Amino acid sequence: MQWFIPYSASTIKPWLAVREGETRIGNQIHFVSQASQLIELKQQGIQFVLIGVNEDIGPQGNLGRGGSGDGFKAAISQWINLQSNDYLNGSECAIWGEIDCSDLVVENASTEQLRANAEVIDQRVIEIAKAIFETGLEPIVIGGGHNNAYGLLTAAKQSFDSPMAAVNLDPHSDFRLKEGRHSGNGFSYAASEGTLACYHVLGLHELKNSAANLKQLKDFGGSWHSLQQIWVRREISLADALAQIADKLVQCKLPVGLELDVDAIATFPSSAVTYAGIPLMDAAHYIHYMAKHSDCRYVHFAEPAAKTHPISSDEGMKQVGQSLAELIYAYIQGRLHKD
Repeated sequence: MQWFIPYSASTIKPWLAVREGETRIGNQIHFVSQASQLIELKQQGIQFVLIGVNEDIGPQGNLGRGGSGDGFKAAISQWINLQSNDYLNGSECAIWGEIDCSDLVVENASTEQLRANAEVIDQRVIEIAKAIFETGLEPIVIGGGHNNAYGLLTAAKQSFDSPMAAVNLDPHSDFRLKEGRHSGNGFSYAASEGTLACYHVLGLHELKNSAANLKQLKDFGGSWHSLQQIWVRREISLADALAQIADKLVQCKLPVGLELDVDAIATFPSSAVTYAGIPLMDAAHYIHYMAKHSDCRYVHFAEPAAKTHPISSDEGMKQVGQSLAELIYAYIQGRLHKD
């Protein structure tokens, strides 16, 4: 896999702060150099494997802007510097590395070429995710476009021999027409292939989804709570919405893919940054609640783009990294203390 870049202790060493008397997550975390190690790590009690996807081809294929390739480095550089203590040791986790898609970058690529290359990325995501799923470990997937939900759901279905359910915090349904693979139709492609059987969108923006897409989602049997219902009109509380979603997932009786497009979060540097989004801590609560109360098999944080920060890329790396570290911790805590 020449397109996969494994991380090691030497990779993170320049990012890891050292202070006498303190132990950081980065001092405790494990590393994977090849897929064959995953079984051994599972036997040692590891539960989570962090992987990144370094690409912005999917968003560009959706006629959006790029920049979604730097999220994993931003997250890891912050995650490893959190303290190892009684709340979380860090040895429950392993870092494998990132799927690199630089070989697929074509200058002035046409929309058709971008969408064809997104299909190549699908296969890379499937290969890596299957290796993790089939050893009973849980991937924490960071970066790249939301097109990568398709690869994760497909790998999960193949590994667990079951259709999947998914819940997605996202102002967009990503249930666009099957017009060639891109970040806006990962879930509709998965649904059309029988991979996705139960789908709910939390925080869907009522005016950022076309009538045709909403009809397609409704005809499939998908459901949603809108951003306006919860955070504007206050017709339902976030707590009640999450309880309803968890009940639906229990009734589906399917493995669950937990999805979050970070452009749901207000001012989060992303490929589609919004100033009319939700607070980071509400997103973290969503992740924790669903991880704790449903049969999650992975979590996917899509479309962080540090370089889009209005001040500088360095500030973007800091904001993206700190925010993703909180979301990672919310997921792990929920899974370690699940119902």
